[in-house]
Amino acid sequence: MKHSKLPFVGIVCDKEIVGPHAFHIAGDKYIQAIVDGSNCIPLLIPAIAETTAFDQLLGSLDGILLTGGYSMVDPLLYQNEAADLETKLDTARDGTTMTLARKAIDAGIPILGICRGFQEINVALGGSLHQKLHENGHFIEHRENNELTLEQQYSSSHKINLTENGLLAKMLGANAINVNSLHTQGIDRLADNLTIEALAEDGLVEAFSVSDAVSFAIAVQWHPEWQFRNNNNSVNLFNAFGQACKSRQKMRDNNG
Repeated sequence: MKHSKLPFVGIVCDKEIVGPHAFHIAGDKYIQAIVDGSNCIPLLIPAIAETTAFDQLLGSLDGILLTGGYSMVDPLLYQNEAADLETKLDTARDGTTMTLARKAIDAGIPILGICRGFQEINVALGGSLHQKLHENGHFIEHRENNELTLEQQYSSSHKINLTENGLLAKMLGANAINVNSLHTQGIDRLADNLTIEALAEDGLVEAFSVSDAVSFAIAVQWHPEWQFRNNNNSVNLFNAFGQACKSRQKMRDNNG
């Protein structure tokens, strides 16, 4: 039986210290969502910006997934004030994703950002973040409650309103949906070439698309990868991303 070729999706790794050694790792839930939800082959990209041949790498990929993570985007990328000393950073990942996101969008390669990845795209394109939403005073609680079980943490916690006739609203076939919420940072200033696709009821941007992108370029603040098979909105999102990657693959094959 002959199987059709599947698109390749690059997933940027976090750089983590496990025991005494550094590892480049990516969460299994993201990998499984790309395999089963987007019908693509995941390829892990180590966070080694200084030695990454980005153009060569992107020439072999049909999509990019920027995942969530436990670290925060380094605020020195969008302001002059450094993060608090206790803040967990991953500057190796930042250096990789900032360049990769811009180059992927410019090259017309489909890109999906989730949580940290959503924040990375905004910063890469010139936007800024609130470092600690819960200290701002204008937003509902968006962080997870670590006293709850994992199932409870990833359950729906608030509603978002989708932009009327927006890309995401059409993709999901909805005007409003309920989403989970497990983030400390959030968008302060939206980058100029981003279009709002969804807002939380407190006014926080929860999804955007890249206005001038020639291919799929959408990012969401929540976690659609979590048990995505049980959520039709998540199924539709990963399917749409996979279809865009398939289109990219066909174009890449036709161009030799």
